[in-house]
Amino acid sequence: MAAASHRGAARIAACFAVAAASCGRPSAPAAPSLPTALTASSAIPAPREPAPDGPVPPTATSALSGAARAEPAVPAAPAPAISPLAAARLLFLSDDTHLTACAQGTDAERIRCLISARYSADARAAATATALYDATGDVAGLSPAETMDGGFRGTVRLVPELPVQARRKHLEWVALAAADYDDLFRQLTVGLARPLPYRWRGLGVRFMRSVNRTTPSAYANGWSVSYNVDGSLNTSPDAVRELLFHEIFHLNDAAHGDWAPATLGPIFDAIVARCRSATSCLAPYAPTSTLVRGGTYYAFQQNNGAPVHEYAAELALRYYREQRAVLHGAPPAARFKCGRPENGRAWSLLVDEFFAGVDRTAPCP
Repeated sequence: MAAASHRGAARIAACFAVAAASCGRPSAPAAPSLPTALTASSAIPAPREPAPDGPVPPTATSALSGAARAEPAVPAAPAPAISPLAAARLLFLSDDTHLTACAQGTDAERIRCLISARYSADARAAATATALYDATGDVAGLSPAETMDGGFRGTVRLVPELPVQARRKHLEWVALAAADYDDLFRQLTVGLARPLPYRWRGLGVRFMRSVNRTTPSAYANGWSVSYNVDGSLNTSPDAVRELLFHEIFHLNDAAHGDWAPATLGPIFDAIVARCRSATSCLAPYAPTSTLVRGGTYYAFQQNNGAPVHEYAAELALRYYREQRAVLHGAPPAARFKCGRPENGRAWSLLVDEFFAGVDRTAPCP
């Protein structure tokens, strides 16, 4: 649901999980560029919880450690890079004093220094955050304190919360998700002659928690995703992996000139005009089965900001699920594009715009 919406750079939106995915709409950042692909295990297990002072769990780092050595599957445009100043703001918010202590070396060396300083209280978390940065260019920092307008859910107080010690698993799950995306796109783009017009690397991850609430689970804004360590959806590596993919799509949607309303709007509006909020009517058109408690399918929930954006993000999530299943040798039971004609049109528009027409699922009969 759109928690606070403004035109221009200040536009922020958040999804408040009831029984639904949590997502947001950002302002339109610069056009995306293709980052270098990285490899990961095709089946990444959930992170374990070793002793608090033990080594970084291999489940979080093995998916990242060898990734930077992989050759890109497609010609790689320059990867988006976070500057030391931007990294300091991600890691320390308004406190720039650590920039002086980390003033020597290349930009990457300075950012590693800043990460080390931020996570100095937890060596395992520091190692995971550093491995994430080295593999993907993502910087895991903090979301500033704010009071968010949650619409019909009321206001929500959000405060920064570093993912260390008992909350370290959330950082590890984010690292696993990032490695999974790289593995997926590396496999999808084998043989592709041009870079995907889609960005999934070089992002900021801003950790926070909601005071006395479990919403929002996450929201997206300006090439960063804010992640709630107490979010109701953030309960497993798989849940986090899917949630973040949904959020990252919102960033790309904005970078493509707020693509969803103009392109998918007519399809979405026709479905809603036919079904209104009737769950049984909407079921064949819903990209995912996620339902809002007391409402309807999340993709069609009307009091949720600009709902066509959520329909588009859920469609992107369905694309991710189906491509991933095929690449893992487990084709989905049903292909969304082969359902109602509206599904096929929306699928084709999304695949052509963001994924260079790449679709590894079988053609429809």
